[in-house]
Parts: sequence; structure tokens; C-alpha cells
Amino acid sequence: MRRYLLIAVGGALGSMLRYFVGVLAAERFGPRFPVGTLSINISACFMIGCTLEYLNHRIGVNPVWRYMFAVGFIGAFSTFSTFVWETWSDLTSGAFWIGILYVVVSLVAGLIAVSLGSLTARSLQQVL
Repeated sequence: MRRYLLIAVGGALGSMLRYFVGVLAAERFGPRFPVGTLSINISACFMIGCTLEYLNHRIGVNPVWRYMFAVGFIGAFSTFSTFVWETWSDLTSGAFWIGILYVVVSLVAGLIAVSLGSLTARSLQQVL
């Protein structure tokens, strides 16, 4: 139960920071280009790289920190960082083609899912 509480605390902090950065970027740069989302995704990639690399190689570090920071905080801040970490892990562990397949399938399936979701919402709007 403790790990779920830590994930929730980290998640609350990460989602609040995501909102704050998004609003700040929109106010500063306007809505035309998603500077906020891009900044969030890239900084989360940096954070997850540092955090997991450190935690994975420190035997004495309590795994609780992984739940709070990597899963909770960074996960709520941006799931894109998890996607990139998993791809990086595949590429650097010798599973090059699995990493490439993961990127291609994620992008293509994601675009198809967004398209289908958008079409579904439009259809429902006409019915309702």
C-alpha cells in the first residue's frame, strides 16, 4: 500500500508541474507551436534517464524512490519519457530491431488511434 501512496504523491506533484509549465509556456510563446508540451517531454526524458540510471546502479538505494520519482512524478509529468526510456533500453541492450519496431508501431498505432477516436467523437456528436 505504501508504494501506491508514494506513486500518488509523486503523480500529484508531477501533474501540477506539467500544468504549470504548460500554462507558463502558452502565456510566453502562444498556442501556435506546443512549446510547453515539447519542453515537458524533453525535460522528462532527461529526468527519467538520470533517475533510472542512478537508481538501477545503486544497490543500497531504497526502491521506494523509483516508485515516487520515476513512476509517480515523472510518469505524471510525461509518459513520453517512459516510451523513450524503454526504446533507449532496447537499443542499448542489443535489441535494436525491437526498439525500432516499438517506435514505428507506437507512432503508427498512436496516429491511427487518435484518428479513430476523433472520428468516433465526431460521429457521436452528430448522433447526440
